[in-house]
Amino acid sequence: MKFLGYRRPDGKVGIRNHVVVMPGVVCADVAARKIASGAGAVYLQNPHGCGQTQSDTARTLHILSGLLANPNVYGALIVGLGCETLDETTYCTAIKARSPHKRIGYIGIQACGGLARTVEEGIGIVRKIKDEADKCRRVDCSLSELILGLECGGSDPTSGISANVVLGEVSDRLVNSGGTTVISETVEAIGAEEILRARGATPEIGQAIYDCIRNKEKAFAAIGEDIRESNPSPGNIRSGITTLEEKSLGCINKSGTRPFTALVGYGDPVETAGVVFMDTTAFDAASTTAKIAGGCQAVAFTTGLGNPIGSAIAPVIKITGNKDTYNFLDDLIDFESSGTLTGEKTVSQSADELMDLLMRVCSGEPVKAEINGADVMSIDQFNMLA
Repeated sequence: MKFLGYRRPDGKVGIRNHVVVMPGVVCADVAARKIASGAGAVYLQNPHGCGQTQSDTARTLHILSGLLANPNVYGALIVGLGCETLDETTYCTAIKARSPHKRIGYIGIQACGGLARTVEEGIGIVRKIKDEADKCRRVDCSLSELILGLECGGSDPTSGISANVVLGEVSDRLVNSGGTTVISETVEAIGAEEILRARGATPEIGQAIYDCIRNKEKAFAAIGEDIRESNPSPGNIRSGITTLEEKSLGCINKSGTRPFTALVGYGDPVETAGVVFMDTTAFDAASTTAKIAGGCQAVAFTTGLGNPIGSAIAPVIKITGNKDTYNFLDDLIDFESSGTLTGEKTVSQSADELMDLLMRVCSGEPVKAEINGADVMSIDQFNMLA
């Protein structure tokens, strides 16, 4: 099975061919938005760029540089102000370290002489990058070149016993073909850590994942917080999920049955094929962003209650096991798996259909989040409990 993707100079494959405009600091947001709109480019949010602690600044740079280094991005223009912490050299060095051939431009409002001049110059730069990007053509690509993020949000009981099970089957198929899947949301593995430890490709990998999960719970306790007071969420509880452990046992079904080949940090590059565990928050928007910063070209996002979030960089495919949610929130959801609950379809049959959708999306078919312009971006900060 193959899909049509864009092969980059470093050999990686993109499934989108974005030219992105991003403010280097929130102060430059208005200029970046105007440039993106005027040039018909993709706008990427950046709520930071200055005024943070050193550790938070480092995390912001880590995630933003990872997003722009994603193979779905052909090139980008960063719009700065001129006096901020994260400047041209800092951004370009970080991005080039991840993607040496990436086409990156940079302009600053103070150097350009105001907003109007910055917008005019920026539109010209972006149009040139777009002309280059338009020359790229899709080519046949192997499943071994795909990194798929596995996410959930707004879960209900059908998530754990239908949508996540079907997605787990898809994960197994991708891994069997040499591809990579990435599961995260460390808090939502509490109660399932023994199962994940047993799935380590080596005892060391399994133990590292186990320790990561246990340490997350200890970190909450150390500051006097009980994670179970906020997870499951109110919506999870109203839907019928009763405990964090119950939620976790359903969440991990997304990862299928294959061995875990690596544990990586928040937004770190995913460089090992197989099933990878990424240490992230349980907050959907931030964990989705981290996976894409790590290199995922697409994210499969299961939701029982419905969730519209997407990404400016990668398609986020919404999957539900709840037929009512699919029918009522039909402009948000791309796929439903409720037939596995009613006996109308087997898990394998539903996975066949989801694989077909995934290949179409990888070859250019837009998902609902892209059609709706949903482009949420969130970065966890060190001075908040991640």
